[in-house]
Amino acid sequence: MHRSLTSFLFLAAMTGAPAMAQTKEPIALRDIGSFHLGGRYVDISGKPTREVSIGGATQTLNPNGTYLVEQMYVQYLLPQNRKGKVPLLMWHGGGFTGVTYESTPDGREGWLNIFVRKGWDSYVSDAVERGRAGWAMPEVFAGEPVFLRIDAPWVTWRFGAPGSFDKDPAKRRPYPGSQFPFEAYDNLIRQIVPRWTSTNDAIQAAYDQLVDRVCPCVLLVHSQSGAFGYAAALKRPDKVKALVIVEGTIRGDATTAATLKNVPIMVLYGDNVDMSPMFSAQLANNRKMAELAKTAGGSIEIVSLPELGIKGNSHFAMMEKNNAEVAEVVHKWLAGKGLVD
Repeated sequence: MHRSLTSFLFLAAMTGAPAMAQTKEPIALRDIGSFHLGGRYVDISGKPTREVSIGGATQTLNPNGTYLVEQMYVQYLLPQNRKGKVPLLMWHGGGFTGVTYESTPDGREGWLNIFVRKGWDSYVSDAVERGRAGWAMPEVFAGEPVFLRIDAPWVTWRFGAPGSFDKDPAKRRPYPGSQFPFEAYDNLIRQIVPRWTSTNDAIQAAYDQLVDRVCPCVLLVHSQSGAFGYAAALKRPDKVKALVIVEGTIRGDATTAATLKNVPIMVLYGDNVDMSPMFSAQLANNRKMAELAKTAGGSIEIVSLPELGIKGNSHFAMMEKNNAEVAEVVHKWLAGKGLVD
């Protein structure tokens, strides 16, 4: 099949729209693919065998032996007309997978397609214990997985004020002017996967391996992965050419700020941050880090979308009705850093 036709069909699948109904120009790719990386071997012993029914036949299952666990999944799209000077790696937040960037809850183009259209070699990951990266047994992932109720994102991620969620969609009261496609709220909930609170080291190790394999690069991270992106840049400041953090925490100090003085960093925020104790505290922390970076001769730019006249965004700017406009803010910032041909 011709490459551009392959890309056309892929785009239609990613956006959830029938191929013949697609009105945008097809994306021409020079390559598309995926791979797994990372992980470690663990030995399980002392477990009893048990009888299981597989395909209508009873088989004896012996769980003892060696397993490969804590791997990560990566998908990549490489545009024919490449303009980004280095690849763009997109890392998702807690309880989510790479679907964060692949499409929007209401079926429009996600940031993966948008940045590929802008000429970026784009890599989207499912972190350790998420999505296609797979799970592991309790002996590997300590503790219990965390699940979210359908109402949990509403206030936490600033769709509406406390008390404004209702099981009846018609009775929900989002913040005025919100850009989130609330008719597709359940599709956001469908994306949520269990997460563990004990897997950070494994997630970081896999991300670091990805940086070593793919970079030099730009890291585009969201929420939980803000800390992972900053840590990855600290380990490989020569390979991370810029770091874009969408509402994520920078965990550092004067020493880390000095280490990353040559890595430009942008932290992006949407609306109603002052309505959330969690995000307002995060923003205050990141502003302190920006001052430390300035003192060290570096740059952490805190960008408020409302101050740019782009209003109505929640914690998920990459999914909202104006996601293309927000992506252009990121693209222009990266261009200003000399990372676009």
